[in-house]
Amino acid sequence: QGFVYVAFIIDVFARIIVGWRVSSTAHTDFVLDALEQALCQRRPEGKVTHHSDRGCQGGFNRSSQHL
Repeated sequence: QGFVYVAFIIDVFARIIVGWRVSSTAHTDFVLDALEQALCQRRPEGKVTHHSDRGCQGGFNRSSQHL
């Protein structure tokens, strides 16, 4: 019962999901875990750009700093 929150990290160029996490709470940590998974899988060189539908949550400022 209740809500389930899902964070997907998508490689838009390749059109595939490269990182994802599911959580019962909307905390920043599960989003950062999905980001870490994506970074480990793709190992990007250079600049990385990200966008969020839920930027008002505040945690995405932390993800920008994390990048």
